[in-house]
Amino acid sequence: MFPTVREILALDPVRHGAPRVVAGDDGLDRPVRWVHVAEVPDIATLLGGGELVLTTGIGLPADDAGLRAFIGDLADVGVSGLVVELGRRYLSGVPRVMAAAADRRGLPLVELRRATPFVRITEAVHALIVDAQLTELRATEEIHQRFNDLSVEGADTAEVIRQAAELSGCPVVLENLSRQVLGYDPAGESAELLLDGWEQHSRRIRPAGRTAYDLDSGWLVTTVGARGQDWGRLLLRWPASGDVPSAQAGEPTVGPPTRLTILIERAASTLALGRLIRRDAEGLERQIHRTLLTALLDHSRPVDEVGLRAKALGVVLDRRHLVGVMVRHRADDAAGEVGPEAAQARLRDLAEAVGQAVREAKLTALTSAVDDHSVGALLALPDPAAEDRALSAFASALHRVRLDAGTGRASTAGVDPARGAGPAAVIVAAGSGVGSLREARRSLVEARQIAEAARRDRRDLPIFRLPHVGLAGLLHLLRDEPRLQTFVERELGTLLEYDARHPREQLLDTLRAYLEQGRNKSAAAAAAHLSRPAFYERLARIARILDVDLDSVEAALSLHVALLALEAVRAP
Repeated sequence: MFPTVREILALDPVRHGAPRVVAGDDGLDRPVRWVHVAEVPDIATLLGGGELVLTTGIGLPADDAGLRAFIGDLADVGVSGLVVELGRRYLSGVPRVMAAAADRRGLPLVELRRATPFVRITEAVHALIVDAQLTELRATEEIHQRFNDLSVEGADTAEVIRQAAELSGCPVVLENLSRQVLGYDPAGESAELLLDGWEQHSRRIRPAGRTAYDLDSGWLVTTVGARGQDWGRLLLRWPASGDVPSAQAGEPTVGPPTRLTILIERAASTLALGRLIRRDAEGLERQIHRTLLTALLDHSRPVDEVGLRAKALGVVLDRRHLVGVMVRHRADDAAGEVGPEAAQARLRDLAEAVGQAVREAKLTALTSAVDDHSVGALLALPDPAAEDRALSAFASALHRVRLDAGTGRASTAGVDPARGAGPAAVIVAAGSGVGSLREARRSLVEARQIAEAARRDRRDLPIFRLPHVGLAGLLHLLRDEPRLQTFVERELGTLLEYDARHPREQLLDTLRAYLEQGRNKSAAAAAAHLSRPAFYERLARIARILDVDLDSVEAALSLHVALLALEAVRAP
């Protein structure tokens, strides 16, 4: 925001004085926050750092030791430079001892070889500073306006990150709590270099505060979250070149301008708000179905209101046995299909098939797509005894509907497209039945989790239920849950940070071998291809780093779950 000494020397009032730099050339790019005129030797006590001091030298010490002390005091307080007008105290040039002292301290020392009214210099510099401050205020106002517009428009994550990079001119990265990149914009730089080894690099970025600048790495970081729950970090690299300036002795800590802190915080707020906003462009009836299912999943409407609106649609949910069902393709993209339009068309076809299957099975249900991959249904049954029969009828009807629609061509090769593997295969998952609408969310969420976990299961099951989901599958379906990511960081964070600093050791692999071999140290050492003494020494180091007793069954179980969760989080 402030002009540099070099820029000030180029101003007309300064050029009129025929300036010549006699010492401290390397400091000419220091920012100048004010100009101060001084004719006394003890002026340093009145300065705060960042000033350009103007003097004729009349009041400066006459002895060499006094001049050295004068220059030392200015350098210690962090002034940006010293300008001496010749002609009154010094005729042909400043004393050599003054120039030598300034050069040793890296303090720019400038001679004005022609008389120049200091007031013209101070007016010109202060006008430049005020103009820079106004420019900063305008930039800040633009930041607020830009992100207000993005919030109102419901801009997606990629657009918010792009705007942040465009306004700052710096690379921007959004990551989750497990240090995985959710989005980025390299701001014209190499994306490959920016993201290479990101997790280890990110773990070394440890700012002190919710929004802070990490001087060692050059990253400005802020936490992203809403409603008291954090789910990621937004990082902006300043300066974009990657060469982080370091503070000279006596100078204030170097950091990004205030407007960049404002920018990254506003961008984080917009991302958090955007995560809460959902849009839908479906037909009215389907939109109402989706609104009601989403309301149950997100608690966005009172349960009684959902029941009344569903009843108005002819779907009675009161005093019914309710079962949540989720249907999704095993693969996110069908073979030969690319792009969002094809994916949306495929999801619409699946939603229509689910709705038709509900009708053919003579069931009552709310049905709609509930996210980019899944179609949900809330079945309303007369009594719990009808649950298994109704689910079987639904699965069979869905199979027939998809065959009739032409998606069953794979069945001629012995593969059931409603159950088996293949690009057209779908998963039908059902949650536990509940006895009231207030409990319906639990059944729907359970069905969604089972469907997600079942993607890793190759068994040919007409309907997946909770007993079919193992621990690894459960952790996989919970991998985006911030609380699980927080658990992983709490259990393994210090070890992951150690491995990031010592990439050749990779103690995490040692811990994995130990736990996967049932804590059998000899077998684990063989599996890790290490001698037993070396393996035991590594285990002892892991215990010290994590501050745990690896012989404790409870501690080992917690670490093993954390390792499985970490693998689930890192899985594509």
